[in-house]
Order: sequence, then C-alpha cells, then structure tokens
Amino acid sequence: MESRHDISNGSIEFTPATFTLAGIPGLKTKYIWISIPFCLIYIIIFIGNGTILHIIRIESALHQPMYFFLAMLAFVELGVSASTMPTVLGIFIFGIYNISFGGCLFQMFSMHSFTLMESGVLLAMSIDRFVAIYSPLRYTTILTIPRITGMGTTIALRSMILMFPLLFLLKDLPFCGHNTLTHSYCLHSDLIKLPCADTRLNSILGLFVITSTFGMDSLLIMISYMLILHTVLGIASGAGRWRAFNTCVSHICAVLVYYVPMISLSLLHRFGRHLPPLLQTVMANAYLFFPPLVNPIVYSMKTKEIRNSILRTLSRKKGEI
Repeated sequence: MESRHDISNGSIEFTPATFTLAGIPGLKTKYIWISIPFCLIYIIIFIGNGTILHIIRIESALHQPMYFFLAMLAFVELGVSASTMPTVLGIFIFGIYNISFGGCLFQMFSMHSFTLMESGVLLAMSIDRFVAIYSPLRYTTILTIPRITGMGTTIALRSMILMFPLLFLLKDLPFCGHNTLTHSYCLHSDLIKLPCADTRLNSILGLFVITSTFGMDSLLIMISYMLILHTVLGIASGAGRWRAFNTCVSHICAVLVYYVPMISLSLLHRFGRHLPPLLQTVMANAYLFFPPLVNPIVYSMKTKEIRNSILRTLSRKKGEI
C-alpha cells in the first residue's frame, strides 16, 4: 500500500510502496549471462576478504596493529558487498526489479555506512604506517588493542551517526508517483532526485557528510604520507628507506583503488551527463565492486606475512586430507 500525504496542485503526494531498480541499459536480454561474472565477483570478494579475516584470527603472529586494521578493512568491504548483493543478483538472475520503500532505505543506509567506514579505516591504516615508521620501537605500545578498538568503534559510530539524518529526511519526503531508480541498488544521490518537494536540505547534508568523511579523510591521508615521506628520507641507508617505504605499498594501492573510482564517478556525474547511461552504470559498479575485489589480492601478494600464513593454512588443510 502507498502512504498518502495530501493533495497539492492536483497531484497526490505519497510514499511509494516500492522502488523500481534498474539493471544495465540496453542489455536486458543478456542478463542471465551477465549474472555469471557478477556471481564470480561476489564469490571472489567473500572468499578473499573472508580468508583475510580467518587468517588474521587464527595466526597469533598476525595479532599486530597493522593486521587488526586490515581485518577492519576486510570486514567493511564484506559489509558493502553484502549490502548490494540481494538486489544486484535479484535483478540479473531472477528478474526482480522492485524493492520495498523500507528495504531501499535500509540498503542505502547500510551501503553508505560501510563505505564511510572504509574511508575511516584507510585513514587509520595511514596513521598506523606513520607510527610504525616514525617510532618502530614504541609501535605496539602506542597502538594498543584498546586504542585500536576505540578507533574502530569511533569510525563505525561516525559513519552511522552521519547517515541517520539522511535516512529520516528521505523517509518524510513525498514522491508523487516517482519511484524509478537508475542503478541496481539504492544510492542516496539517486533517491533525492525523485521527491516532488524541496530537497536542498538533503543535498546540503549529503555534501556535509561527503566533506567531513571522504574529504577530511583523504586530506589527512595525504598529510600522513607527507610525514611518512619526510621520515623515510631521514633514514640513513638506502636499504632502510626502501624497506620502510615498501611496508606502505599495499596501503597506497588500497587508497588508490578506493579513491580513484570514487573521484571518477563524481566527475562523471558532474560533467558527463551527456555520456551513455551504460558508461555511468559501469563506473558506479566499479566504484562499489573494485575495492573489495582487488584489496585482498593486493594484500595477499604484497604482504609476505599474509601470503605465508595463507600457504601454511592451505598446507595444513592438505595434510589433514
């Protein structure tokens, strides 16, 4: 049922019972084939990030600040993927395009909250790398488990507290029959285009959320790496400088993998409205799928301790068989 508000200018204002999601423009007849790579992507994401979490949990040698932050990153990336999976696979496998109003708001809240958490975790990881390089002897005494837990809790609370007002503002807006979205999941930027009321407050608050999270986090990450570079250049030996900088390579890749698709998508929305809808859809999917798909592979390849732990675990499993 649709919740009616009032009648204004001859049009009925109501909250829609469902929203209609979109797949990939122009390829509807090929959705069953498109579902195969999407299923593979989700399988790789869940296996890759799940493996990272499992290895860090069972290997006592990995119970160090760097790996606790990596576990946080893997967890939030699983959260982002779990938020989008029901509607994405629902469209491409089962042809289910509708999502309830409440379900759409919940997906938006969940997906954006985990995305904001990911930005915060990347900032925490840059601080971790700075402390490890600047003061290696005090590394574990500065980044204690209670402090790491506090950082993780703060990141999670910040994300959810910032998203709650957006959720409630959308909930009370009239939609006047407009309920068709342009993606296969519910984005805030997509939802605020539909109401037939003034959404300036939503846009201003959305801009504040972006600035206070992605904007501030990216600035602080840059400052952290300027300090890291200054510290590394102060190391006497070339081998020592390379060894110190090499510990940051995986994190630098994670930052690029996260921010480059985001910036590209923002520029596309801002300046590329004349471009084909297919390109916009591909970029939106790259923004959500690329980081959780690539990061476990990068950390497994570039971090010797993670790679060796995975190999040891596989050897033990093989020995048990």
